[in-house]
Amino acid sequence: MITEEKDSSASLTLVNKAIKRYAKSVRESSKLSLRDKNITYSDFFQDKMLIIHAIRKGLPYSLFNEIQKVTPFSENDWAEFLNISVKTLQRHKKEKDYYFKPIHTEKIIELAEVTQFGKEVFDSADQFYSWLNTPSYALGNLKPAELLKDSYGKELVMGELNRIDHGIFA
Repeated sequence: MITEEKDSSASLTLVNKAIKRYAKSVRESSKLSLRDKNITYSDFFQDKMLIIHAIRKGLPYSLFNEIQKVTPFSENDWAEFLNISVKTLQRHKKEKDYYFKPIHTEKIIELAEVTQFGKEVFDSADQFYSWLNTPSYALGNLKPAELLKDSYGKELVMGELNRIDHGIFA
């Protein structure tokens, strides 16, 4: 377990560095002023204007790769969420300076946001991952992970996480 925590901490450090670089490039290309120049992965989800500009610019594969490391989703899961084949995802990985289309960028950011909030709500990443894969009465007896395929489902999952965070159980 200690090794997993070190790996998680190292992955979070890398994603923080990648977000900081990416936020700077979004800021420069859109003439957007950042509230905080030392933005972290967690801060990123609080700045909705930055997210809007990031979606329009597209997400580089290099940042997606770091985000992928701090989420519970496999490459197959990501391909399904993005509605692309695993082979296409692997091809993008090989392309130098590949940027995802805005529609894919938005989905990546949504899933990253759910994961970040879920880890904050639950005591451990393991508990959150377990919750994601357990049918929920409040979500129509579906697994929360099943609902993440579209924006409306993502909102239901975020709402349920918010209720759990505030101690309101169905």
